[in-house]
Amino acid sequence: MSRMQLYNTLERATVPFTPSDPDRVTVYLCGPTVQSAPHLGHGRSAVVFDVLCRYLRWVGYEVDFVRNITDIDDKIISRAKELGITPKQVAAQAAEEFSIAFDKLGNLPPSSEPKATDHIEEMIQMIAALIDSNHAYESDGDVYFVVRSFPEYGKLSRQNVSDLRSGERVEIDDRKHDPLDFALWKAGKPGEPSWESPWGAGRPGWHIECSVMAREYLGDGFDIHCGGTDLIFPHHENEIAQSEAATGKTFARYWMHNGMLNLSGEKMAKSTGHVVTLQGALDEWDPVAVRLFYLRTHYRKPLDYSEAALGDAEASLGRLRTFRRRVVDPIEASPRRDVLDRFKTAMDDDLDVAAALAVLFDAVREGNSALDSGQDVDSLAAAFDEMMAVLGLTVPETLDADDGSVAEFATTFGIDSGGMDDLLELRDRARHEKDWARADAIRDGLAALGITIEDTADGARWHRN
Repeated sequence: MSRMQLYNTLERATVPFTPSDPDRVTVYLCGPTVQSAPHLGHGRSAVVFDVLCRYLRWVGYEVDFVRNITDIDDKIISRAKELGITPKQVAAQAAEEFSIAFDKLGNLPPSSEPKATDHIEEMIQMIAALIDSNHAYESDGDVYFVVRSFPEYGKLSRQNVSDLRSGERVEIDDRKHDPLDFALWKAGKPGEPSWESPWGAGRPGWHIECSVMAREYLGDGFDIHCGGTDLIFPHHENEIAQSEAATGKTFARYWMHNGMLNLSGEKMAKSTGHVVTLQGALDEWDPVAVRLFYLRTHYRKPLDYSEAALGDAEASLGRLRTFRRRVVDPIEASPRRDVLDRFKTAMDDDLDVAAALAVLFDAVREGNSALDSGQDVDSLAAAFDEMMAVLGLTVPETLDADDGSVAEFATTFGIDSGGMDDLLELRDRARHEKDWARADAIRDGLAALGITIEDTADGARWHRN
């Protein structure tokens, strides 16, 4: 197994990672609140923690990865009123947009992806337990958590309760006994979704949703809780307080937080409209290049968006793909152990993907040099393939030779089969006969179909752009 070390926000230190079960790691990621389409910042968290799970599996762990969907929330209700549709419709449409975008980024599906509205009964049960233990109270149909009843409140965010004041990231409500108390249950309002409860019709507060879903799917004291740094306070702080007050057990043992994605120096956020949509970026750039853009900066650091940065990521991805295409034969050799050891050392150091990418590009430089001098690189390419798989930077499959557009283009040269091999053979014959016009016409026609031909010492190779 791995000798991994992770930065634990709870301890403000990089510490050895030891899961509760030596063979299994449990991970919970605060997923999206689905009130509208995702922006580019949402993709970073999804990609970072997808790589975490990929790596943990690669080193031998079974990984149980839960990423929730918050499908009932003030923002969803407000968005539904703007659009004149139901909150359920808003949530369903946005959830589908998130799912499509995350798939395009190459993220593997989570082990479980629970929706908040499917676990209302469990939320009511936890809230009732908190009331019974004097950690919560009902007020005019609302239920609030008593912050001062949990002495360790502030241990994640390093907030001092005495320094917190109403109005400073603390919700103001006259029905509270204390301005610091936060909502566990909200009384229903006309025209808004609601569920029956011992305190009347209403709906859950945001924080209780994640506490319940994490416990339901991973149990108490699961290994890693993930999310963006913007969730540390109050969301994650409140999750800890209500969960540990209800169960008397540790909620999560390690807390990992990714840095924010900035646009013109400001955090990308739906609430301010300061965004670049994720789908827009995926339409403009190769989705794998967008993934690489996220990974080139350490996950805990802020990441600055720019067209230049994405363009550079796309060029870097091109270098990776070009190397792999030069290795013609299927890889059957054992991967180079020294290369994988360097890769593992980087990843074990608080998931330092930026350093791991340096190992990957060093392998490419070595491999290209070896290929240029006619040396065998199968073992190095096998290591390359493993590293690419762990990072989710998969090399796309080449175009099927029977693709209809290729066949249609081939008929212009009197070729009935329409296969790429036939086109390349015709182009090679044209070059041999110095019929440059025909050779260039084949090259340019395929380029228009998104296919590039590369002439090498071993003959022509082709790939989809």
